[in-house]
Amino acid sequence: MQRELKITARDFVLTPAIESVVRAKAGWLANYYPRLTGCEVVLEGAVEHHRRGGPFKVRIIMTVPGSRLIVNRRSAEDFPLAIRDAFDAARRRIEDYSHRRRGAVKLHEAPPQGRIASLFGDYGFIRSGDGRDIYFHRNSVVEPGFDRLQTGAEVRFVEEDGEQGPQASTVHIAHARNAAGAR
Repeated sequence: MQRELKITARDFVLTPAIESVVRAKAGWLANYYPRLTGCEVVLEGAVEHHRRGGPFKVRIIMTVPGSRLIVNRRSAEDFPLAIRDAFDAARRRIEDYSHRRRGAVKLHEAPPQGRIASLFGDYGFIRSGDGRDIYFHRNSVVEPGFDRLQTGAEVRFVEEDGEQGPQASTVHIAHARNAAGAR
């Protein structure tokens, strides 16, 4: 598919050298997502600082099937730096988009859930979703704390291997209504 590139210069004269750099960097983006269909680059010089330079603005709008990805970057005093930073951000944005489209983004598993099966002095057991009993100590329970737990309360936990079998290293009450006295 043909990629369209549009370069717009505002409040300064676009030199062949700057245009060449922008064209090269825009072409480089297609290496990260071949389905890139268009790229618009808006370069702005600062009106109030036309004699001294910067801050310069660079806006990149990348068109991909069904979406537009936009990057805004600003850099003081140095136009080549503003262009480099903007295209680096555009590369990261299009890589992230590509990973999401491929399903290559890591999805974090939800922590296991269970119910409090029994409570004793300073410890208890959680009945996991697969029917196992997981030991936990009062120090493993996060706010509102061990003293607020009730048998049957739904909890989320982080499981690890203990000296005598599985144990929960962190226990969260799943719903505030499961805590004794909670409103």
